[in-house]
Amino acid sequence: MSLDGALLLDKPVGLSSNRALQEAKKLCGAAKAGHGGTLDPLATGLLVVLFGEATKFAGPMLDADKEYLATLKLGETTASGDAEGPVLETRPVAVTHDELEAALARFRGPIEQLPPMHSALKQGGVPLYRLARQGRTAERKLRQVRIHALEMLRFASPLLELRVRCSKGTYIRSLAADVGAALGCGAHLAALRRTASGRFRLDDAVTLEALRESRERRLLSLAALLDGLPRAELDAAGEARLRHGQPLQISGLDAGLCALYRADGELIGLGEAMADGRLKARRLTQAAEKHR
Repeated sequence: MSLDGALLLDKPVGLSSNRALQEAKKLCGAAKAGHGGTLDPLATGLLVVLFGEATKFAGPMLDADKEYLATLKLGETTASGDAEGPVLETRPVAVTHDELEAALARFRGPIEQLPPMHSALKQGGVPLYRLARQGRTAERKLRQVRIHALEMLRFASPLLELRVRCSKGTYIRSLAADVGAALGCGAHLAALRRTASGRFRLDDAVTLEALRESRERRLLSLAALLDGLPRAELDAAGEARLRHGQPLQISGLDAGLCALYRADGELIGLGEAMADGRLKARRLTQAAEKHR
């Protein structure tokens, strides 16, 4: 029987997201797995692991805002932008609380970032980090992201602890380097912990160690993954049309993603309401197809 659902995992330091995913997949006995947003090996915290049919709903997870606790080390810039790379430059740190607040204010709201070379972004099908490890660089374009919240939690020179809530595609190591440049002393990302992804919180996550000890499955259902989205209830005829690639004309839904259900409450899948009143299927579950 297929294992369908999501696991909120507290990824440990030193493991890649894929390695942590494979370990959780093995422990839970799942045949198919994916995740809702990668974390670097040196980062810890919330990794939304998706099993079976839940992998179809990775899109909303990847698009969701993220929240992090970030520790910056001021006065040191590194080749990788984090603690893994060699130090390129060291400068004295002499900044005041007011100067820190003024610098952080510049990075709230919409900002432009240059993706770091040490990232999974691909160019010509090759991840940038592979090029970086070969000592090569590649041309990158500025990308606009949004910093919803940027709060200073603690400053004990040279370490600066921040809470960051940001849009998808935000590189915290780039933010760290940019803050360091704004302060005039340079900086790199010393530690990173993801505390939230969309409405999912690290407080509800389980560690790999706990999974090994109890093998207890703390899975979120497919419906729970789409909870919070606008809901559309379909009859059998409407479901059949969507499954054959035909849009429905429907009223009462704002444009955007919505969760599709049958009258008996069974989840059909993920849909998208268009501004002109049409409803299109985005991803539909196999389980629901058995009842068409």
